[in-house]
Amino acid sequence: MPSKISIILPCRNEAVPLQGLLARIRQVLPEAEVLVVDDASTDASAAVCTAAAVRLIHHPYQKGNGAAIKSGVRAATGDILVFMDADGQHDPADIPRLLERLHQGFDMVVGARRSASQATVARGLANRIYNQLATYMTGQPVLDLTSGFRAARAERFLEFLYLLPNGFSYPTTSTMAFFRAGYDVSYVPITAGQRTGKSHLRPLQDGVRFLLIIFKIGTLYSPLKIFVPVSLLFFLLGVGYWVYTYTLALRLSIMTVFMLTTAVVVFLIGLVSEQITQLMYRPINAPEKPRAPMP
Repeated sequence: MPSKISIILPCRNEAVPLQGLLARIRQVLPEAEVLVVDDASTDASAAVCTAAAVRLIHHPYQKGNGAAIKSGVRAATGDILVFMDADGQHDPADIPRLLERLHQGFDMVVGARRSASQATVARGLANRIYNQLATYMTGQPVLDLTSGFRAARAERFLEFLYLLPNGFSYPTTSTMAFFRAGYDVSYVPITAGQRTGKSHLRPLQDGVRFLLIIFKIGTLYSPLKIFVPVSLLFFLLGVGYWVYTYTLALRLSIMTVFMLTTAVVVFLIGLVSEQITQLMYRPINAPEKPRAPMP
């Protein structure tokens, strides 16, 4: 049977770009369900949605971009979810390209922004760093960790809905969760346009938050990739300091013992965390094995 598509747009004071964006979405996918999640906008965003006859979900107060995504996912009725920014950066004409790749068997397809699409040089450099860190954490190539333009199978996305933060880090969390769960993720190159209006992103605060989310997901799904390098660093520092003090005074210092002990403790914590992760993590919809009858 043909898939039903739900297009989810988190919105915060985006009345101007929404007018043209909703019309273009209707031209490309006239049968799709379009949901705009209004995160307590103070402009005419709600009126624009009403005039365009799309589903409108209203937050009584500002909760954040990720919270808007979660509200949209819970209300969506489609078995394929498409996420777009409401600020006009994403071209609805690229949606069929994402869906085509999704129908090839992938569980999520991300619109990877070309280098020319980065708003500033600093943001482009930051995104490269995020991508490299995420690639190391997941063991898979991550081409655009923070892109908000993506399509995913609803049943897969719902498994990780409880992990999504309420802020701007939902792309980061969902991408890494899909990779670590073993689901198939693909990328389609896109050219993002200039946003209309003022960005709601705070580069310093949200940049730090992105990094914290990366390490949070890394420790949740692959703790040893965090703890082993830290343990190795303390071990090398301890050995190096021991060689230094032994050469100068022929003695073993307390600092050397402290650093070597710390290396062992950090490694053991990582090992225990890895075992807990293996025991605790499994998809929500995984069937339970039947218990054997009591004798």
